[in-house]
Order: sequence, then C-alpha cells, then structure tokens
Amino acid sequence: MRTSSQVLDSLARQALDRTAYHVSSDDDSDDAGGKLARFDKASSGREDLPYRIELWDEAKRSVEQVLAVTANGSIGYAAFYAATREHPGRYVTLRHKNSIVSRWNGPDH
Repeated sequence: MRTSSQVLDSLARQALDRTAYHVSSDDDSDDAGGKLARFDKASSGREDLPYRIELWDEAKRSVEQVLAVTANGSIGYAAFYAATREHPGRYVTLRHKNSIVSRWNGPDH
C-alpha cells in the first residue's frame, strides 16, 4: 500500500513531466495522432511558470537548486510537499513570483 506522500510525490512528478511538453504532430494537419515535443527555452519564458520549489544551501543564504517550476499552485504545493519529504533536514521554499508562499525549515537538532 502506498503512503500519501508517495502518492503526492508520484502525482507531482507526473505533473512536472507534463508541464515541460506540449502535444504536436509531425505535420500541421488536424489528425489526433500527436506526439510530445519539448518546449524550447527561448519560446517559453518563465513568466508562465510562476511557482518555484527551491532548495537552499545549508547556511540558508542562497538557493542551491530549483527543484520544480509550474503554472499551477496545487501542483506547486504537491511538489513542495514531496521536496520536504525528500530533503527533511534542508530549507525548502515554495515561491509564487517573488513571494514565499510556504517554507520548510527542517529540524534544528
């Protein structure tokens, strides 16, 4: 039986996998047989993905790694929750644009 954190982690990973792709076809016809194509960084700016999950360095001075970006707040929170379980002793933040929505400070012992 899967725990709720495993389910959320799985859902967050599936959602993040889908956000980086769009459906396109080999030609411009309107057939239903599309395939997944990777978005180009230049054509898809970060302004359409306002939620970020950030992993901070041990001293909590700077962001070490952006773990996920998404356009949806619910998916962002699911990814944040999964990150807090994956990195329980680290400082993790969920940011919407320039505001911190949620933070996980980790244990101080």
